Parts: sequence; C-alpha cells; structure tokens
Amino acid sequence: MADDEIDAIRALLLARPRPDGLSERRKRLDDLGALYKITTDVHIESVEGNGVRAEWSSTPHADPACAILFLHGGGYVSGSLASHRPLATEIGRVCGARTLALEYRLAPEYPFPAALEDALAGYRFLLSCGIEPRHIAVAGDSAGGGLTVALMVSARDAGLPQPACGWCISPWVDLECLGESMNNKSEIDPLIQKAYLKELAAAYLNGADPRSALAAPIYANLKGLAPLLIQVGSAETLLDDAVRLANVAGTADVAVTLEIWPDMIHAWPLFHQQLMAGRHAIARAGTFIRPRMS
Repeated sequence: MADDEIDAIRALLLARPRPDGLSERRKRLDDLGALYKITTDVHIESVEGNGVRAEWSSTPHADPACAILFLHGGGYVSGSLASHRPLATEIGRVCGARTLALEYRLAPEYPFPAALEDALAGYRFLLSCGIEPRHIAVAGDSAGGGLTVALMVSARDAGLPQPACGWCISPWVDLECLGESMNNKSEIDPLIQKAYLKELAAAYLNGADPRSALAAPIYANLKGLAPLLIQVGSAETLLDDAVRLANVAGTADVAVTLEIWPDMIHAWPLFHQQLMAGRHAIARAGTFIRPRMS
C-alpha cells in the first residue's frame, strides 16, 4: 500500500534539488533540518569535547548517567549540528538519555581520517566525563552510520571498552559503491546516486585506499564489536551496504539486527516529525538501545 507521507517527503526533496556548489550543498542540508522545530522541553548546551565542537541535548526524563554519541550524515562533506538537531534530540528522548552530537571535521578541507579521529575523541570525552561504556550507545545516519562502525572498530583497536551498542541508519560502508542496489534502486531513490557517492568518496579519501577498513568498514574485522542495529529503507541505493554490513558483522559473531523498512528512502528518520515510519523506526531503536545501556 502506498505511503502518502513518504510521497510528501519525496515531493519536498524534489522541490529542493541538490545544488552544484559545496557551500550551497551544505546550506541545503542545514535548511532541511531547519524545517523542523525542537520542542520546548529540550535543553541544549554547547560544549567542546576533546577539541571537537559538540552539543549536549537532554529532556526532563533523561538519565544523566546514560549518553548517546550521535554522528551525523552528509557524505563526510556536509551535515552539522544544525542539520541533524531534530533527529539527535529525539533519539535522546526516546532512549531516555542525554545525546552528545559531534560536529566532526568535514572533507575536502579535512579528509580521512579526520572525521574518525574526531569521533574517537568524542567517545574518549564521554568516558572522561565518568560515563560508563555500558551506558553509552553510538548512533549515526548515512556516513554517520559508517562512522559509527569505524569508531567501534577504532575503540576496540585502541584498547578502549566497547559501548553498549551501535545504531546504524542507512549506513554508507562501501566507498566503491559496489552493491547491486546502487543500480537497481537508482530510479526510486530521491537522494543518493552512485555518481554522487563516488564524488563524495573521492573528496573524503583524498587518495587513501577505498578499501581501508576504517574508511569503508565493510572491509573491517568486526570481531568483538558490541551489538548493532542496522536500519535501512527498501527504496535506497544503499540498501546493499546495510545488508552486506549485517552479513560481515554476523559472520564475525557480532549480535546484529537488520531491519529493512518497506518503501522508505534514505535516512527517513530525519523526517520523523512528518513521517510516522520515521517515528516508528526511532521507537524501535529505543527498544533496542534502552535495555542494553540500562
């Protein structure tokens, strides 16, 4: 059955096509985030976490001992605290935790591994605040979903304890874009196309190996990682990234839950304020995260 709400989101996106310039692209994503208002019970506090600009958000029932580390999407070249504030704050509300959203450095000005270094610095900041790793969940959408996995791998390799779990929304984990859905979903994906992703990958990698495990965690050894929830829409060119990531994780004995949401487009929880399926996806994530970090 057709979903009128996702059709409205498609129309919204078609009315705001991606511009050519980098600064205009960044503004477009911030403007999309500005379409949605933050509820008055959300408290926001700017902070610097180990040199990384960040933002705490909390609601009245948030447990101060629990934290969500949120890593925004935007292909490593765009996205910000502003663009993803409505999603980051709602995740904290549903999980009953505070959210620390990071404004990690972006390519091409700061290519790989800058974003990962900042993500790891943010995780270390949470630990230095006295928050126990079992009370931390890491979450991100699109590039932030790939960065979530890369951070967990980096933390393991650095001898740091794993967080309670990770939540990957429409994760981008294959910078060569080899999945079959890159082609067979291209006509129905209103946001992400292979040529665009290849452009983003070149900007982020800046000559680095596209199969570097920490840039493209589809190639990482995921042994020992905390449980993962992977959510992806059936109408995404990145569908196969999520499915392949789940396979790699499961093969490495990681407890992984894969959810494929019918008719949903890339990073649909971003639009949760006007999309019931977005609210349901966040609620499902809350059901996954809360018992693991309690």
